Amino acid sequence: MRKGIAGILPDLRGFARFLTRDASSADDLVQDTIVKALAAQEQFQLGTSLKAWLFTIQRNTFYEQRRRLRREKEILDDIGQEPEISADTSANDTVRDQVLDLSGLLWQLPDIFREALILVGAQELSYEEAAQICGVAVGTMKARVSRARLRLAELANPGTGTITA
Repeated sequence: MRKGIAGILPDLRGFARFLTRDASSADDLVQDTIVKALAAQEQFQLGTSLKAWLFTIQRNTFYEQRRRLRREKEILDDIGQEPEISADTSANDTVRDQVLDLSGLLWQLPDIFREALILVGAQELSYEEAAQICGVAVGTMKARVSRARLRLAELANPGTGTITA
């Protein structure tokens, strides 16, 4: 199992980057995911997709952390303190303009559409695996990916609804 996890680390980090939008936070999320996976390795069912299992853990961990941070912020706001906010900085300012444009467009998508597109498109998971990770029906996942692609096309070329090369 450990060798399998090691082979999936780049994919986990890529998915974490799309979830967190921050390299440092992504690394922390991957680390938390691996710790949880190793602690629960007896729950993994042989013959199923290790990648889908790890992505499910990562996704759930991310949303759990977001809920916790949101609640902490609410509590701090209630007592009149300001939470510490980390600045999003890009470690690589030499990325091509097209990649930056796509990244910017992806962040304009609703979370569920962006997540579906990343899982199926960028991470090359099957619709079935992505649906399992997100806890939805396969048809729902297909619809989310389709809507995400259409919305990206609209964002890329306002008024036309198509992407040009």
